[in-house]
Amino acid sequence: MPNKEYNEELIIAQLKDDNLKAAAFTVIVKEHSESIYWHIRRMVLTHDDTNDITQNTFIKAWMNIGAFQGNSKISTWLYRIAINETLTFLNKNRNTFVSLNTPEGAIAEQLESDTHFCGNRTDAMLQEAIARLPEKQRLVFNLRYYSEMKYEEISKLLDTSVGALKASYHIAVKKIEDYIGNIDIL
Repeated sequence: MPNKEYNEELIIAQLKDDNLKAAAFTVIVKEHSESIYWHIRRMVLTHDDTNDITQNTFIKAWMNIGAFQGNSKISTWLYRIAINETLTFLNKNRNTFVSLNTPEGAIAEQLESDTHFCGNRTDAMLQEAIARLPEKQRLVFNLRYYSEMKYEEISKLLDTSVGALKASYHIAVKKIEDYIGNIDIL
């Protein structure tokens, strides 16, 4: 939940002042770290990997803070960095990436073995279904469903048309519904 006292215009101005830059960035981390963490977590599933990618995201943001021009919201800029870091991680670790060919139950086992996963069986089923989506559909679904981003914002973030995003989201929802509908709950 956004902090009502967080003033993005003020933070952007402080980022341009060398004396205030570090303090402003600390506020950014405090304001956005939880949402960035959960966005990444839905893509990689494990807490330890998510922490590493989240940390890399904020390190990269700090190192490139001078390149932030304020043309987009800070959250949009951070999401773009997080997405790039996550995709880089997934490409490097293809053996931990969940594909449609993953044996039944392997995703559930991975989720349930993670001591930081505290969801019930329904949550696990949803996460299994999402993890089985192709990368782009999973990304679009997570941004739209969990982050509640508007298609126009996702379009800028992913450099994709709104129509293509709507189609990806619709297909993702259908695949999730089909997957959950085909699971033997007992």
